[in-house]
Amino acid sequence: MKFSILLPTRERLELLRHAVESVRVQDDADWEVVISDNASSQDVAGYVASLGDARVRYSRTDQLLPVTQNWNRALEASRGEYLIMLGDDDALLPRCLSRARALLAQWRDPDLVYTQALQYAYPGVVPGAAEGFVQVGYNAFLTQGATRPFVLAPETAHTMVREAMRFRIRYGFNAQHFIFSRRLVDALRAKGPFFQSPYPDYYAANAMLLAARNIVANPEPLVLIGISPKSFGFYHHNRREGEGVDFLQNFPSPEMRARLAPTWVPGSNMNDSWLCAMETLAMNFPERALSVNYRRYRLLQYQATLREHGLRAALRHVRWWEPLLYAPAVLAFGFAYLLPRGLRSRVQDKVKAMFSAYPRFDAQRRTVPYRDILEAARGVSR
Repeated sequence: MKFSILLPTRERLELLRHAVESVRVQDDADWEVVISDNASSQDVAGYVASLGDARVRYSRTDQLLPVTQNWNRALEASRGEYLIMLGDDDALLPRCLSRARALLAQWRDPDLVYTQALQYAYPGVVPGAAEGFVQVGYNAFLTQGATRPFVLAPETAHTMVREAMRFRIRYGFNAQHFIFSRRLVDALRAKGPFFQSPYPDYYAANAMLLAARNIVANPEPLVLIGISPKSFGFYHHNRREGEGVDFLQNFPSPEMRARLAPTWVPGSNMNDSWLCAMETLAMNFPERALSVNYRRYRLLQYQATLREHGLRAALRHVRWWEPLLYAPAVLAFGFAYLLPRGLRSRVQDKVKAMFSAYPRFDAQRRTVPYRDILEAARGVSR
């Protein structure tokens, strides 16, 4: 069997139907879907039985598991040569698997394919976007004008990991970007479970870039990543991260909490989980001498607290010497108002980049009329 589509799910049957159907309509039939149901109260088993398709395999846990544990559960039940992780609110684009098979043949079965993906936001999910939209995420090695697949140099892959350790996003960590081989999974077993930390994709994405012997980068989108009313993206965009954490059960372990206690500061759960993923990566790859930039983590948390609760709350946890590090950049930002408009914009953009996890880029967002992700997958592929 060539492809295993890993599909962990919980309480989102109405979305899961679209994800499964996006696989069943593929023009390559050599696949399995592995649904790992995380103690849903909905009749997911009945839905799977109604399909009458032996390639769609289902198992359910009676006890609610953390999201990372359920991802590993789906992985361990799979049998394919290559694997794709698909969220239950995501979708494969038409011809995804046949294009993936052609890529694997062309590049002689690489350990890893990193493919471009599109993001689809359901109407009203993102504040200020009453209609649905499609956009791309930032991928540094796919934004240099490449129009065809190419081999990603190990040095570039390792630079991406080092940037992640510095709390800078230079490529999409979402697991949906990756088509990874069974032998890469087996090679990483020495590091523990394939998915680790409260953000399993943040960890696994960077672990794969470190461990893969050959990586192909594909600028053609093959997957549509959903931002649905029940996704963590929804909770994050709507400042309801606590609810998202409760839904995913992605809490740091007591051991990790104790290890990082001197570094923690209040702010965004996203940054906390990112920190756990990078700390885990550094622990598991001592031969790489990876260094977590705790100062940058704290800076991002101060900004998150400033946005949510104001200056006084942000300053409550600042170490006395930290403002000295950022004062020159803040002064430069203010001084730029005295410069001509064009130069002012360039200076201020550079300062903003220093304080942001993302570089400035064009997400190519466009409003679309689609009612759900399956309709969107068909529409954007025309």
